[in-house]
Amino acid sequence: MPYINIRVTDTNVTIEQKRLLIEGITLLVVNILNKNPKTTHVVIDEIPIENWGCNGKQSLITEK
Repeated sequence: MPYINIRVTDTNVTIEQKRLLIEGITLLVVNILNKNPKTTHVVIDEIPIENWGCNGKQSLITEK
């Protein structure tokens, strides 16, 4: 029973994109690891952008 956890920032991720991520990741696990899609679980965690950092800096969205 594979469990895949995807973490993304909470900015501009649509329901359709999430659906495609779940579908695509499931297909990868089925095709590469020969796992059963019926027992493959995918969870997407959306992290507030202010809780995300890269290269030693906090990621913030600046309003235009």
